[in-house]
Amino acid sequence: MEKIVSLCKRRGFLFQSSEIYGGIQGFWDYGPLGVELKRNVKEAWWQDMIAGHNELVAPESAPGTFEMVGLDCTIIMHPQVWKCSGHFDLFHDHMVDCRESKKRYRFDQVRGRWVEYQDKKVFVATMAEQEQELDEVRRRGMKFFKLRNKDADKLTVNDQSLTIDKLDGTTQVLAPDAKELDTLTAPREYNLMFKTTVGALGGEDDFTFLRPETAQGIFVNFKNVLDSSRVSIPFGIGQIGKSFRNEITPRNFTFRSREFEQMEIEFFCAPDQSHDWYRYWRDRRLAWYKSLGLSDEALIMREHHQDELAHYSVGTADIEYAFPFLPEGEYGELEGIAHRGDFDLRSHMEGKLDPKTSPMTVELGEDGKPKHRGSGKDLTYRDEATNEKFVPHVIEPSAGADRGVLAFLCEAYTEDEAPDENGKMQTRVVMKLHPRLAPIKAAIFPLVKKDGMPEVAQEIYGTLKKHFNVFYDEKGAVGRRYRRQDEAGTPFCITVDTETMTDRTVTIRDRDSLKQWRVNIDDLTAELTRRINV
Repeated sequence: MEKIVSLCKRRGFLFQSSEIYGGIQGFWDYGPLGVELKRNVKEAWWQDMIAGHNELVAPESAPGTFEMVGLDCTIIMHPQVWKCSGHFDLFHDHMVDCRESKKRYRFDQVRGRWVEYQDKKVFVATMAEQEQELDEVRRRGMKFFKLRNKDADKLTVNDQSLTIDKLDGTTQVLAPDAKELDTLTAPREYNLMFKTTVGALGGEDDFTFLRPETAQGIFVNFKNVLDSSRVSIPFGIGQIGKSFRNEITPRNFTFRSREFEQMEIEFFCAPDQSHDWYRYWRDRRLAWYKSLGLSDEALIMREHHQDELAHYSVGTADIEYAFPFLPEGEYGELEGIAHRGDFDLRSHMEGKLDPKTSPMTVELGEDGKPKHRGSGKDLTYRDEATNEKFVPHVIEPSAGADRGVLAFLCEAYTEDEAPDENGKMQTRVVMKLHPRLAPIKAAIFPLVKKDGMPEVAQEIYGTLKKHFNVFYDEKGAVGRRYRRQDEAGTPFCITVDTETMTDRTVTIRDRDSLKQWRVNIDDLTAELTRRINV
């Protein structure tokens, strides 16, 4: 993981936000290569899920035909949206504070191990990354017991890594930045929404929140889309946009950030078909990641247990990826596919529903009135064929664009051997990104800076630039130019050489296989288009 993070900084994929001022935790900027990669991930999702969908033909394994449309909703919405959605009351993580260091941690993210010396046993906690955890626990354990290096073998460190929420208590816990035991407070709820104010006065009545998810903008626009687009159930609404969550301890590079981008679909269907559509979207989304290069071995589909389900959910499955910062055998969430039932539309229509009731009814306050009042708007759907009226059920495939980018970067990072410009085998760092996702699709090189080769190469560059993001490079030996592009993930390199000047053919070199073949200049656009869209 350290090598991936280093490459991202060195080659301009990712930078820490406000780095010249020491950075701000949980916020990341995308550099010249990173912004192209992220844009390509989002465009692939939008094309495959929304723009390229053929509503006249039922896709393989789909229960039937369906329509797909898009939305782009505001980040700031009416505060009542978040009360009726449940976020105002229920969108919490559990945090603990350290009385000694004055630092705050998310209860389920502080890891550590039991450490024993003589007849005493303590749990040494740390916020170090997984690969540094054992060394950090050992170092802090020796310091706590006041042991010298020569006595290191007298200290026993348990092999099992645990988070502190799995312990019976915290009295024997040495907090990550503490010198004494039992300095952590009892866990308590912490609302994850960023609060802000609207208008010049900024009074209590003017507060609202930065959206913690993009889904609610779709739900409150359900009727608008239905009336303006002439769509009929089943249909889906897709949206890509920023969301904000005030994470207690953002960590693991961009995996858990405070500002991130989501790619979400809210798919509306008849209640009696919802389970079939849930299975369809669950399987289709897993296949999408595989089609863009994530390996079978690194992906799993995990169905949530009943006690894990969100208050609204009838069923949820997570697509998880074996990120390299996690312990071997563990996976991190890449996308969730949730069967949300009719919770959202009913809540925005009637008022926040009480998750403790079954079937769910509107949650009432002490005055016997709805605790959080709904809009009062009719969000039911009438089937024109049967004249049946019902509240649609919703299937939600919710993907993180930033987590997707991180997974594709982790999967792509490869070290192998390739011959240098002198034919000698050297270790090569190559980002084996799918051509659809690669920031630069092709690089154009003149073999030498003379004999008319730069002029022809520049002509090719100008032609291809109209269709793809391409790169021109004439500096250094061709072998070194290849290496620079391999590290950037560029799938194809095009070289103008002496043969080009006689027959107008160029050499194309494949990044992964290192195979080379010749193509006529006039056929380059078609050749690249075909190979990029495999």
